[in-house]
Amino acid sequence: MGKNKGKQVEAITPRDVDFARWYTDVISKTEMVDYAPVKGFMVIRPYGYAIWENIKEAFDRRFKETGHKNMYFPLLIPESMLQTEAEHVEGFAPEVAWVTRGGGKELGERLAIRPTSETIICSMYSKWLNSYRQLPFKYNQWCNVVRWEKTTRPFLRTSEFLWQEGHTLHETEEEARAETMQMLNIYREVTEDFMAIPMVVGQKSEKEKFAGAEATYTIEALMHDGQALQSGTSHYLGQHFTKAFDISYLSRENKQENPYHTSWGVSTRLIGGLIMVHGDDNGLVLPPKIAPIQVVIIPVAAHKPRVAEAAGKLTDQLGKVFRAELDDSDNSPGWKFNQWEMKGVPIRLEIGPRDLERGECVLARRDTGEKTAVSLDDIEAHVADLLVAIQKNLYDKALKAREAKTSTAKDMQEFAERLKENPGFIKANWCGDPACEDKIHDETGATLRCIPFDGEQEVIGDGTCVCCGKHADKMAYFARAY
Repeated sequence: MGKNKGKQVEAITPRDVDFARWYTDVISKTEMVDYAPVKGFMVIRPYGYAIWENIKEAFDRRFKETGHKNMYFPLLIPESMLQTEAEHVEGFAPEVAWVTRGGGKELGERLAIRPTSETIICSMYSKWLNSYRQLPFKYNQWCNVVRWEKTTRPFLRTSEFLWQEGHTLHETEEEARAETMQMLNIYREVTEDFMAIPMVVGQKSEKEKFAGAEATYTIEALMHDGQALQSGTSHYLGQHFTKAFDISYLSRENKQENPYHTSWGVSTRLIGGLIMVHGDDNGLVLPPKIAPIQVVIIPVAAHKPRVAEAAGKLTDQLGKVFRAELDDSDNSPGWKFNQWEMKGVPIRLEIGPRDLERGECVLARRDTGEKTAVSLDDIEAHVADLLVAIQKNLYDKALKAREAKTSTAKDMQEFAERLKENPGFIKANWCGDPACEDKIHDETGATLRCIPFDGEQEVIGDGTCVCCGKHADKMAYFARAY
């Protein structure tokens, strides 16, 4: 990479040489994140947090458009409250962090640092809900949670992470199930449209569903290295929590009823997915809709007459329409090109003396590296068109990569061979027996990621289970996963 006054944009480990090292290089060299003093925790630096803000805004807008309101609930949950729903607490017990002292004194009861907020939210809902006229409750919170993970990697799996968790209450099962699917569809829309990440969508198995849920639905992405990433989940909780927490209301028939409950969430692990789906050997590649900076303006030979002035005016002009930034530092143009390429900015605008003479500038695409000279008179239209083209190309490229890493298998031998030869999604029939699900995992390391919906079902071959050979009327996606 380019040099300037002894400075060098450090090379990134190639993805196909060491994917884990590549990932670490990218997140550190682009100053997205740093390691915190406590093992397993991360500091999200401004560039990384700006990406999260754009992701958050895209989701939050859709939540509000569908009638949800934001709230905030406490970080600490009394142990007795966490114990109220047995299946739920059992699912989270190994990951719970506890506060046992406050102000130098032993607490009378341990306080859990929230691993999720069903219990604290349900305790408040039981106080607030009285009548069917108040329903539905459609609330969401943006917050942090702590799950004491054994193995961590920034963004993908950390002991503390940022997320949103929606918790809704409804009069009928039909309404609650519709809410569950509506939020799943919003997750799919935002991740595919804004983040340009194609998703496989479906239902989790009983083994993989959320603790305390009747059904869990998921969006699953495939990373460059062939591993899957659970990218968002939506849970139909039925009346498990509403009965356990005595949430009831006076119904239209003048009877006490328990409402039907949903919860749903996405987190900062989406940033990890964004990096691993779109990044390349030169660093980040960011979709324009999510990129903190959509176009960076770089003056070439800025000391020459009119160049710096023109670059400044272009920045002001484009900044009214796009997220634009001027790099007027004293680093060489080559160093700047490499630096902004590494940071994944979708468009680099170069302008120098010769460009000014021709009334032009040069636009360079991050996704393809293609450079085009365009007229300054139509610069806004050129940038707008190019951002649309880049967004579409990134989605199409990711979809093509996923399809190339998706195989089918009829039996366990074929399953293992496909997974070894072409790591990625394996589509295979499954009879529904958890024993087969366990055997597949034990022998291959792959887990059942989701069972696609009926409209996307395609039973493989003669319709027999990939593991036991018995009849199977459902196909499932399997993969090794983060």
